[in-house]
Amino acid sequence: MIFFLRLIKILLILNLICNISIAEKSYQECDGNISNLTKFSVKHYKKVRKWTECFGKGVGPNGATYIGEFKDGKFHGKGIYTHEGREYNGNWKEGKKFGFGVYTYSNGDRFEGNWIKSEYDNNGKYIYSNGEMYIGEWKKDKYNQPDNGNEKHGKGTFFYLNGDVYSGYWKNGLKHGKGVLTKSDGTKIKGKWKKGKIKK
Repeated sequence: MIFFLRLIKILLILNLICNISIAEKSYQECDGNISNLTKFSVKHYKKVRKWTECFGKGVGPNGATYIGEFKDGKFHGKGIYTHEGREYNGNWKEGKKFGFGVYTYSNGDRFEGNWIKSEYDNNGKYIYSNGEMYIGEWKKDKYNQPDNGNEKHGKGTFFYLNGDVYSGYWKNGLKHGKGVLTKSDGTKIKGKWKKGKIKK
């Protein structure tokens, strides 16, 4: 099972490299783009607000950086946004994360999946920095912060580092409802769970 988890990690990394790279620009370079820009400039910001159907770089007053495609002065298309050790690499629509993208948190956790208006769509992959992984539904308050341990909510599957796999329902980060825990030795524990424990 540990080999299986390592294989999944390798495949996810390859998928990230193949699908998210924006090295090939679908638009021409934006007029007045400064590729080595490192600081916010009001003059440059006014240019950015006019960019449309082009590829460029912008730096916000808070130090955030965006490199990617623009439309009507907004992030639109493929782009990479970085701020305070966090990075979103993926698709945008009218300034919002929209479509497939990868969000890497400052602690090393990573979410891979679809976004709608800068929020997770269901059934994305959340890979923890220790190698564990969750695929499923969320009830998340702050999307710019990593899982606080209470946000797995709904139906989902968790792959533990020791090889155990739980597939079923969650509530506030705990197993809750019908589910199956498959231990690394093949033993299965089926039933209803409540607050992380199997009901007897």
